[in-house]
Amino acid sequence: MKPHQEVSTGYQADLFRTELSRMVNPKHPMVKVAAGMDWEAFETTLEQTWHPELGRPGVSTRLMVSLHYLKYVNDLSDEGVLELWVENPYWQHLSGMKFFEHQAPIEASSLSRWRKRLAKVGAEKLLEETLKAGLRMKLIQSRQLERINVDTTVQEKHVRFPTDSRLYDRARETLVNLAKRRRLKLRQSYERVGKQLMLKQSRYAHARQYKRAGKCTKKLKTFLGR
Repeated sequence: MKPHQEVSTGYQADLFRTELSRMVNPKHPMVKVAAGMDWEAFETTLEQTWHPELGRPGVSTRLMVSLHYLKYVNDLSDEGVLELWVENPYWQHLSGMKFFEHQAPIEASSLSRWRKRLAKVGAEKLLEETLKAGLRMKLIQSRQLERINVDTTVQEKHVRFPTDSRLYDRARETLVNLAKRRRLKLRQSYERVGKQLMLKQSRYAHARQYKRAGKCTKKLKTFLGR
């Protein structure tokens, strides 16, 4: 069902709750971004993803959009963005909250479900409104959008190449650890011998002595079978 228009509800004056308008600095960049965004545009674009009658009312679109902006700008997980959201009044102001909240408004799983519903159209709308807000706030100029440079540099990752010998030895280690957890006694774990054989295989392969390296690989496979 279509989400609520208001993110938070409450009385106009509440002695026991703190209004965010009294906590935030009007000149803070996050406050300016909140005022410069066209939040109703998201409602119009995403209303086709909601059933008009079935289901319970969804979470505020502004809340979900702002949480995803904060998530990706700060490179956070779903759980991480909610943890910091509770501590940051400016993040809550961006989300359209009226009072400072001490608990997360949703569960982390709601973010992943909302992304699935968002689909390609919604993702494009997030990017489009970001650029439009930048133009309205005069942070960027239209001529800067005529050309887009995409960085396709591949970053190196510390991932070992899955050679046969390494896979055999890792599989042996996994089975040994599993046997220990099940309190099964093994005649021999081949832990020390396996490490020595791995080192020999690596040296032989580096020296291009492939026959000797192949024999070491076969022994590691035998250790795995035992």
